[in-house]
Amino acid sequence: MQNILIADDHSIVRAGLKLLINSCIKDVAIDEAEDGEAVIKKMKSAHFDLLILDINMPHTESFSLTAYLLKEYPGLKIIIFTMNQEVFFAKRFLKIGAHGYLNKYSKESEIKYAIQKVLGGKRYISDNLAEILSGELTKKLKDNPFEDLSDREFEVVLQMLKGSSVSEIANTLSLHKSTVGTHKTRILDKLKISNTVELINLARLYEII
Repeated sequence: MQNILIADDHSIVRAGLKLLINSCIKDVAIDEAEDGEAVIKKMKSAHFDLLILDINMPHTESFSLTAYLLKEYPGLKIIIFTMNQEVFFAKRFLKIGAHGYLNKYSKESEIKYAIQKVLGGKRYISDNLAEILSGELTKKLKDNPFEDLSDREFEVVLQMLKGSSVSEIANTLSLHKSTVGTHKTRILDKLKISNTVELINLARLYEII
C-alpha cells in the first residue's frame, strides 16, 4: 500500500490528481491538505510515502517547508507540482532535496510516469529541464539576477511579491522584523532596484511570477 498526500489549495486540483493516481496505482491511500500547516499536521499523524506539493499555497513558505519535511521525514519523497517557471524554481527545489518537479501543464501520461518513477525510488525531471541542467541550453538563457539571492532571500522575495508586510513576512518565515528588513535591503541591492514595484516588474521580466 502506497500512502500519498496531495497538498494544494485548490480542491479541483486535488480531486483531479486523486482520480489520476487511482487510475495508475492499484493499492494506494490518498489524503489531502490545503496549506503548509495542514501538511505538517497530516505528516505528524500518519505515514506518507509521497507528498505532491504545490508551492503557491496561502500561509506557506514552500522552500522552508520542503527542507523541514525532508529533514524530519528522511523516507518521504516529494514532487513539486506547480505552475511556476520550471527553469528557475526546479533547480532550487531539486538542490534542497525534492525528488521531482512537475509543471501543472504536464500531460496526464507524464504526471503518471513521474509519480510512479519517484515512488520507485528514482528522481524525475522533464526532458526539457534535464537539457537545461546538463548545460546544453545555459548559454542561451539570459543571466537571471534572482539566481544571486540566497534561499532565505528568495523566500522573502516570494512573500514580497504576494504583497505581504514586514510583520507578515516575519510571522510566515519565523524571523524578527529587523531581520526581514535587513534581507529586504540586501535583496534590493543585489537586484539593483529601489522598491517593490520595480521588484514586481523584474519578477515578471524573468517569469518568476
